[in-house]
Amino acid sequence: MSDARQAIWSAEASGAARRAPNTLQAAWILLQKAQAHLETGAYEDARRYALDARDEAIKAREDAVRNTAVRPESP
Repeated sequence: MSDARQAIWSAEASGAARRAPNTLQAAWILLQKAQAHLETGAYEDARRYALDARDEAIKAREDAVRNTAVRPESP
């Protein structure tokens, strides 16, 4: 869960909310599912969702960085 949160925060810091919003949103949804499964004791499912959230967040960060090179953020 911690890795997923850190990856999401890193994606947000790279501008993913503006440059890769759909992917970032998917990461948040997966993290919420992981948290819900954790709270019910479904630890394996929680782990799977957390790993998927981390992967989506990494993709969002990469997309944001790539989109910055193509379209710089306006002031």
